[in-house]
Amino acid sequence: MERDGDGSALTQGANSVLGSPLRLLTGTLIYVLAVYVVATCGFVYAGWPFGDAAYMVLLTVFSVGYGEIRPVDTLFLRWWTSATIMLGCTGMIVLTGALVQVFTLFQFRRLLGLDKMMTEIEKLDGHVIICGYGRIGVQLAKAMTEAKRPFLILERDHTKAEDAKAQGFLCMVGEATHEETLKAAGIARAKVLASVLPDDAANVFITLSARNLNPGIEIIARGEAPTTENKLFHAGADKVVMPTHIGAERIVEMILYPATGQLEDIGTVRRNLHDFGLDIEMVEMGSDSALTGETVGEAERRGNGAFFVVQIDRLNGQSIQHPGEDVTLEQGDKVMLVVRGSRLSAGAVFSAVKAPVRHGRTFVG
Repeated sequence: MERDGDGSALTQGANSVLGSPLRLLTGTLIYVLAVYVVATCGFVYAGWPFGDAAYMVLLTVFSVGYGEIRPVDTLFLRWWTSATIMLGCTGMIVLTGALVQVFTLFQFRRLLGLDKMMTEIEKLDGHVIICGYGRIGVQLAKAMTEAKRPFLILERDHTKAEDAKAQGFLCMVGEATHEETLKAAGIARAKVLASVLPDDAANVFITLSARNLNPGIEIIARGEAPTTENKLFHAGADKVVMPTHIGAERIVEMILYPATGQLEDIGTVRRNLHDFGLDIEMVEMGSDSALTGETVGEAERRGNGAFFVVQIDRLNGQSIQHPGEDVTLEQGDKVMLVVRGSRLSAGAVFSAVKAPVRHGRTFVG
């Protein structure tokens, strides 16, 4: 939900506008009923039978004008009838206006499909709420669709919300920083909330609200400024993603390790391997590499368990995944290694396999 645009949230606005005529209709009905009861009691007090009194008031407030049921020949009856006309007819005018507004807004909701959308949202359970349909939100929505995971997008910008709906995504126009919007999105039933706004303050506020409304929900929040990370964790986020830092790390990998940078998911793979004290590296077999001409088994044995080969990319485009021990390393091969320790210690690992050096060749990475 990028905060580029202005304007109120459509769904929240429609509910608010609809609620106003409903309250007006309810209040007017109570008012007209009270006028009817009090006016009837007044005519009964003047000596009229209850049936005649009730009928007289009904004709008066609806301005039918059939005539007086009984003579209005006393000062009390004339003043009472005048008051009934003014108060009763005014109430009926307001009541008619409220009915027209309510009927119009119900048609408006059906026209926009809001009722159908809210029905679909109410059916969601264990779903993912994506706050924002910007660049990250778009990718999340596509990934959730491919994974067949139920999700709902919250977006305040009408144009972006229409784009999301055009893609077939369930999207509700609303401000995610409002607790009412989160409640309408089924925050109490949701399993995960991803707040991916480019506004750190909004992400913190959404995190606080979501954690308060659903203590058990998993919250993944986006942060831009380095100082925001701790704030998001304190606000209740389970995980914090810093897109700028991830992008910078990726660029550094492409600059410092160009061969490894060809791996699109290297960041994810490396983070997973780090949990086990391992790292990943891609090296190229040069003409003077010590291991050129060796088999995979011989290379791994010379490494004394410091690394093992998981993939070989040939110059002819052939890719050998999980090569066997009898596969020969050829000049120009790009070899993917899983090494023990970090990339910084890879040089020491590679120097260990240089000896013995065959025909003055060296192993290069």
